Amino acid sequence: MNWGMIGAGLVMGIAAMGSAIGIGIAGQGAIGAWKRCYLNNKPAPFLLVVFAGAPLTQTIYGFLLMNSMKSKVIASQLDPLFSLGLGLAAGLAMCMSAIAQGKAGAAGSDALAETGKGFTNYIMVVGLCETVALFAMVFGMIA
Repeated sequence: MNWGMIGAGLVMGIAAMGSAIGIGIAGQGAIGAWKRCYLNNKPAPFLLVVFAGAPLTQTIYGFLLMNSMKSKVIASQLDPLFSLGLGLAAGLAMCMSAIAQGKAGAAGSDALAETGKGFTNYIMVVGLCETVALFAMVFGMIA
C-alpha cells in the first residue's frame, strides 16, 4: 500500500469536502438574503454570488497540493508516512478554512443585502479565511 499516494489523495478529497460545506453555508446565507430583499421589494444584489462561491477555491488548492505531493512521492523525495500526515493536516486546514469562509460569506451576504454597504469590508474577512488555505498549500508544497 502506498501511503504517500493516499496522503496526496486525501488532501484533495478533504479540501473538496470543506468547499462543499462552505459553499452550502454561504449559499444558504445568500439565498436567505435574496429572499428578504424580494419580500421587502428591494433589488437583490447579484454580488452575493461572490460570497457563496468563495469557498470553492480550497478545492483548487487541494488539487494543486495533491499534484505536487504525487510528483514528490513518485520521485521518492517525500517519506510515505510524512506524506500521509501532510495530506491529512493540509486537507483539514483547507477544509476548515472553507467552512469558516462559508460562515463569513453568509454573514457578509446578510449584511450587504440589508444595508447595501460594506462589501469591501466583508470580502476582506472572507479573504482572511482564504489565507489559511493558501498557507497550507504553499507550506505543504515546500515540505
